[in-house]
Amino acid sequence: MPDRTSARRPTVLVIGGSVTGLFAAAALTEFADVTVVERDILPAGPEARRGVPQARHAHMVWSGGVRAAEQLLPGLVGEIVAAGARLVHVTGDMVARAPNEIWFRRFTAMPHRNLVCSRDLLDSVIRKRVLAGERITLRQNTTAVGLEGTAARVTGVRVRTGDEEATLTADFVVDASGRGSRAPRWLTDLGLPKVGERQVNAGVVYSTRVFRAPGRAAGIDFPVVSVQANPARPPGRGAIILPIEEGRWIVTLAGTRGGEPPVDPDAFVDFPLGLDAPVIGELIKDAEPLGEVVTTRSTGNQRRYFEKLPRRPEGFVVLGDAVAGFNPVYGHGITVAAQSALAVRDVLRSTGLGAPGTAGRLQRAAARPVGAAWDLAVGQDAFYPGASETPPTRRERLLSRFVDRAVATGARNPRALRALLDVMSLEKPATRLFAPDMLVPMLLGPKKPHLQHPPLTEAERRAAVS
Repeated sequence: MPDRTSARRPTVLVIGGSVTGLFAAAALTEFADVTVVERDILPAGPEARRGVPQARHAHMVWSGGVRAAEQLLPGLVGEIVAAGARLVHVTGDMVARAPNEIWFRRFTAMPHRNLVCSRDLLDSVIRKRVLAGERITLRQNTTAVGLEGTAARVTGVRVRTGDEEATLTADFVVDASGRGSRAPRWLTDLGLPKVGERQVNAGVVYSTRVFRAPGRAAGIDFPVVSVQANPARPPGRGAIILPIEEGRWIVTLAGTRGGEPPVDPDAFVDFPLGLDAPVIGELIKDAEPLGEVVTTRSTGNQRRYFEKLPRRPEGFVVLGDAVAGFNPVYGHGITVAAQSALAVRDVLRSTGLGAPGTAGRLQRAAARPVGAAWDLAVGQDAFYPGASETPPTRRERLLSRFVDRAVATGARNPRALRALLDVMSLEKPATRLFAPDMLVPMLLGPKKPHLQHPPLTEAERRAAVS
């Protein structure tokens, strides 16, 4: 157990007030006093902020992330729902077509519930809950510029506030600064080996616009509607409708190289109408837009293998998008953030922050949910032309083919679907797909025919067009 005999509590610096940083801070307050160092001025409520440009696009938190967030911060999910979010049944509250162009039946007995709302609402509730903790201090408008310490141990962070620089000392430092993290450079500056990296970038561009829910759709629990891009038929093009709070729909369009969605507002609806499954275009063609079109091109999968460093300093760990940033279409970023923070907490319940080897144990524990999400994302994106300097590995090809068969089976068999969702939600490892409830229907049937059309009910369609 951790050494709790000292009168002085350890101190931790968390770089970044992102969701990852906040979850990490929540996990660490059980063992230390935590200071969150954030370069922005954080908004008081559910408002946009400069440091999260991807927040404008559709976000979902998979059930694996919902469970992890609730374990970290009991009651948090209820607070988010009370503020306007929804817990949607997967796939009962969804009209979804998989990348292999198979529509899922809307089975209602699945135990998986995804959290759906605007990113601004999600961030604001998490921020309010975490920063209210008595063991947490927020230092805003402050940029981390480097690590203090040696190759053996990190002892703090050099920061800049305005034109002034200072050194903040701590017993432990967590980098949760996102895709733009400079941790690899900081570590080499301390004399440590270069961190291994891999990028798989399908060249996906996202265009998003918010609409007022059309007709009477705001008055019902309208389903999430998703048409995913097919890597086997590049360029990949897809779209999603995410019904959120205040009777609004976030509509995000996605397209890979050569099939990018429009920036022009007048052409926005034409893109989903032009898909081979035009259901999203049909639902929004008469909807009232509530803002301009927002685009993002920074969508590639980026992995840094901090856990594989042959030498590492004590007192330092990297979490979240600084370790791995995923193509947002798979919706795993926030789930991985919550699960990694939970892994940090669980490790520290059996060892102290200052114990030899703690940094390595934390980094390896945090890498497990990262690896699961990485395999799922790369298993699709690696097959787009130009996505990677190296072709998909044999393992990635085999996994991709097997997942396609699992999707085809789960789309028409509820027992197999539960196994598939256990993996897609990051609740179970990929080995779950080899359990009897998946393999038996995959190999033997019975096999219902696949749906030929989106399973939108007549009542839902009428609500949206009336």
